[in-house]
Amino acid sequence: MAKQEALGKRPLHVLEKIRENLAKLNEKMEVMIELQKHGRKDIQSMPDAPLDVMTLLSMPDHLRKTAMTVCRLGRATAEEIAEQTRRARAVESAYLNQLVIMGYLKKERQGRKAYFYVERENQE
Repeated sequence: MAKQEALGKRPLHVLEKIRENLAKLNEKMEVMIELQKHGRKDIQSMPDAPLDVMTLLSMPDHLRKTAMTVCRLGRATAEEIAEQTRRARAVESAYLNQLVIMGYLKKERQGRKAYFYVERENQE
C-alpha cells in the first residue's frame, strides 16, 4: 500500500517540477521580449531616463523590484541586489543589464566587479 502511495505522489512531484521550470522560462522570455522592445534604437531616444515614480509604475514588476532595490542601496553589485530581492544573481544581472540598456541605470566596472547605480544629477 505504501509503495502505491509513493508511486501516486511521483507524478505530482514531476508535474510540480515542470510548473517551476515553466515559471522560470516565462520569466526569461519576459526579459528577452523587453530587450527586443528596447533595442539599440531606443537607447538614443531615451538617454539617461530618470527613475521617477511614473517611470517605476510603468515598468514590469520584475524590473521595478530591481530598480527600487538599486535606488534603496545607491550603488551595488548584482550579487548585493540579489541578496535583497532573494532572486538568483544571474537573474538580477540580466534585469540590471536590461535597465542599463533602457537608460535607467548606469554601470561601472571596478576590477572584476560591476556596480550599478542611478545617476542622481539627472533626476530633478
